[in-house]
Amino acid sequence: MKPFMDENFLLSTPTAQTLYHEHAKKMPIVDYHCHINPQEIAQDRHFDNITQVWLGGDHYKWRLMRSFGVEEKYITGDASDKEKFLKWAEVLGKAIGNPLYHWSHLELRRYFGYEGILNKNTAEEVWELCNRKLSDPAMGARGLIKQSNVKLICTTDDPADSLEWHKMLAEDKSFGVQVLPAWRPDKAMNLEKPTYRVYLKELSEASGIQIDSFANLKAALIKRMDFFASMGCTVSDHALEYIMYDPATEDEIEEIFTKRFSVKPLTESDIRKFKTAFMLFVAGEYSRRGWVMQLHYGTKRDNNTAMFEKLGPDTGYDCINNFTPSNQMADFLNALEINDALPKTIIYSLNPNDNAAIGTILGCFQDSDAVGKIQQGSAWWFNDHKFGMTEQLTSLANLGNLSGFVGMLTDSRSFLSYTRHEYFRRILCDFIGNMVENGEFPADMDTLGEIVEDISYNNAVRYFCFDL
Repeated sequence: MKPFMDENFLLSTPTAQTLYHEHAKKMPIVDYHCHINPQEIAQDRHFDNITQVWLGGDHYKWRLMRSFGVEEKYITGDASDKEKFLKWAEVLGKAIGNPLYHWSHLELRRYFGYEGILNKNTAEEVWELCNRKLSDPAMGARGLIKQSNVKLICTTDDPADSLEWHKMLAEDKSFGVQVLPAWRPDKAMNLEKPTYRVYLKELSEASGIQIDSFANLKAALIKRMDFFASMGCTVSDHALEYIMYDPATEDEIEEIFTKRFSVKPLTESDIRKFKTAFMLFVAGEYSRRGWVMQLHYGTKRDNNTAMFEKLGPDTGYDCINNFTPSNQMADFLNALEINDALPKTIIYSLNPNDNAAIGTILGCFQDSDAVGKIQQGSAWWFNDHKFGMTEQLTSLANLGNLSGFVGMLTDSRSFLSYTRHEYFRRILCDFIGNMVENGEFPADMDTLGEIVEDISYNNAVRYFCFDL
């Protein structure tokens, strides 16, 4: 029997162990997509206790606690921080097979030096240990980032954002980690939302352009893209329910935009056409600027209406959307390619059934602009566990260029989530090591080491054109 989470955790072969310990482990981290609040980095937020840094805003943990029948009071309610932690510890003790079990124990080991097991019996001990460690001035937001060997972070930022905290960080030479904005224009695209008109006022004020037409919306977005670019942005991101491609003329789009401000309701066709026009426009701008376009889709959000009305979005009530047709993705990319406007693109689907479809789409639009110009993104959200990551790596290797893969991201709001890179790298090394040990690839350790180091770090630096 192997010991729990020893130095060769998830590394089942000698080749995997060599690749991880001599190559993957030493590589820095580029976290090119996350939801960290830049204000907390700029102000070097310190946490009063482990609950604040570990459970606050973490809907992964919230979902698991609900699955164990924990009362909402101890999840997002008014229970004390200690009470919430104790409930979490009780849940974690029986979370066999859930990646949160591994993530949580990796975080306890790497940041707090705790080598034991967290459960209801050890909860008090761990609570005291972690809180004592967090009282160290070096355990603030910046310290946690630095000790994780992070070189660059891309946050997720709305076009109307002032980016004041990014400016402060860029001017602070004492930190040494780049924190760059990433362009997330979902609110500007989602004209069917009740808050759309309010949002356009915010965007008008930020851009200095009165948005009363689709043409002016595009002008405002261009102006804000210029500002984001001046702050070092080279990355965009889109949260989509699914990829749609329903082209229309400019006149039709202007009519739809005007209709949004009248008493006439929008049809589903109106919404599809507008979003198609929006995505074609921004993608063309990304291509012109050399930005990377990330497409996250396959999600059905806020399914529990009662809890959404109580807690709002991103609280653990989302699921996989099974409607993700590959023909529309292919048509969308082709429309950009025809007009020489296809940017570097990373495609993520929350539905693991889309792996093969995405893998075949990639091969249709690759060119010499970049190695792996069109990428399949890392196993995402409900799939970033051992099985999901292995499935994604297998599909990408079978259908494309695994060695050109841009690797892992945290997609997290937590400053302790960087251990997910370790988790991914161990799974990657085990995946490659098994192929070598099975005689499916030669034991050329120079080449294998280069592949692992590239996927862990180098490919992302080159692909996003980061200055590191």
